[in-house]
Amino acid sequence: MASQITYSSTRSLEAQKEQLSFSEAVVKGIADNGGLFVPSKFPKLHLTNEMTNLSYNALANQIFSLYLTDFTEKEILSCVDEAYDDKFDSDRIVPIKTFSQVSFIELFHGRTLAFKDMALSILPHFLKTSANKLGITDEIVILTATSGDTGKAALEGFADKEGIKIIVFYPTDGVSDVQKKQMTTQEGKNVSVLAIDGNFDDAQTGVKNIFLDTELKKQLKENGYIFSSANSINIGRLLPQIVYYYHAYLELVREGAIAIGTPINVAVPTGNFGNILAAYYAREMGLPINRFICASNVNHVLTDFIKTGIYNIERPFEVTNSPSMDILISSNLERLLYALSDGDASIVKKLMADLAQKQSYELTEDMKRKLTTLFYGGFATDQETIEAIRTIYQSLDYVVDTHTAVAYKVYLDYVRETHDQTHTLIASTASPYKFAGAVSQAVGINKGTQDDFELIKELSRMTGLTIPAPIKDLDSREELHTKTLSKDGLKAEVLNLLK
Repeated sequence: MASQITYSSTRSLEAQKEQLSFSEAVVKGIADNGGLFVPSKFPKLHLTNEMTNLSYNALANQIFSLYLTDFTEKEILSCVDEAYDDKFDSDRIVPIKTFSQVSFIELFHGRTLAFKDMALSILPHFLKTSANKLGITDEIVILTATSGDTGKAALEGFADKEGIKIIVFYPTDGVSDVQKKQMTTQEGKNVSVLAIDGNFDDAQTGVKNIFLDTELKKQLKENGYIFSSANSINIGRLLPQIVYYYHAYLELVREGAIAIGTPINVAVPTGNFGNILAAYYAREMGLPINRFICASNVNHVLTDFIKTGIYNIERPFEVTNSPSMDILISSNLERLLYALSDGDASIVKKLMADLAQKQSYELTEDMKRKLTTLFYGGFATDQETIEAIRTIYQSLDYVVDTHTAVAYKVYLDYVRETHDQTHTLIASTASPYKFAGAVSQAVGINKGTQDDFELIKELSRMTGLTIPAPIKDLDSREELHTKTLSKDGLKAEVLNLLK
């Protein structure tokens, strides 16, 4: 029997610290004081050779049983089996491809062809089970900001789920053609998709402000609605991502790339910091990870932060060919700050207040030391991203998307700088078909006047890759969501939709 684990806010001082169950935390999404929920401790899961025989679902059950201590074994099993089924086109769920000292963990075999499927396939089941356990009869309204992939994965997960509405906001010019079409063609009686005349940070800030608007929440509560989130600020989004790092490690052991207990490095293309934070949480549980290679594009606020200990968002916002990382305010970094400060909420509160008031904050010397010991930061320009795709294709006969290419380029920089030959797991976060324009350019296809959907077919012909079923006829689907809002219009639109 797992010992009880509770969840509290990163900003709650000891005297006011709430101790919520997983059910309460996942329904709430974000704490009333603006903080993010973190577990009261990290349970340990020690690796054995026998674990290499576990299926993805069996491993997920084992890990969730450690964190969801208010769920029954039957409830966890039901959530896992509903989530990780034939909607994934690989029976391994997350297969890996190994080339000498580097392996790519393919996190894009779900319905929306991106790593967000790994958590957003199970979050609706966590949420529905939690609401039932808590006796909630109000309709749950999921508010989500997306830089491209979260939106479609959330829509896919929550579409036509009884007792739930979902509203997704995305930046008008900050997503690829494929990402946009995936969202705007989404069917479902309970879904709304809205473009924001701004960037991802504008959308994310607008959603957070709605969550913290007590008057609005009170008004909607009176009408039978409560808010929750499908963004990675929700602890129910973060915990499922731990599973695939354990699974990938066991796959490496199973195929003989490493022996059990051998440390690895992890390289992750990073925007909102949730994916790499899940790897950090896995390390806290006992997974032998030596170094975290945090890869950014030219919006390299995280690279500068890791190098200097100063987080500064006073800088231009760039639109790049790796749009899911076009982010300046990395929400999940707050959870790492909490860990680096040894759970000192007073430090986290001060840092977050400095960010809001001064657009920057600086870590304590002790936190800087811990950060640089574990994390390495680097970035890639758009051209370097194209070159990385080309290098991987020519040298490994393997095609990756732009975000994965950013991680590979920064991994090479890390090896050159440190001479560290530790086997490295690279998070391959999206199908190359989602970013067909940039990928086609990299592998030598002349774009000309072709749009991304024509390039998908061209890319398939040239590389021999099968076009994934979810986007095969995407260009011919009817757009159902065409409204664009000003970045200040989110609250009014939410009220309008929930009249």
